[in-house]
Amino acid sequence: MNEAVKIPQGDQKVTVELTVKELMALAGLRFHNNHDVEIAAKKKINEAIESTYEIEKAGKHGETTSTFLN
Repeated sequence: MNEAVKIPQGDQKVTVELTVKELMALAGLRFHNNHDVEIAAKKKINEAIESTYEIEKAGKHGETTSTFLN
């Protein structure tokens, strides 16, 4: 089952400040001795999404709704 995700104002730009190591980790480079770099980068991305959109938890049938916060 393929469902299209519709994000209101999805072309709006959001700025997230990452270190070079975090950027490289998100691009696929693996830091074998320090997995925390990738975790920190993903956390920053998730925080940016959460601060931009109010995301409700999935409903009974798996649907989610989001509201743009301005």
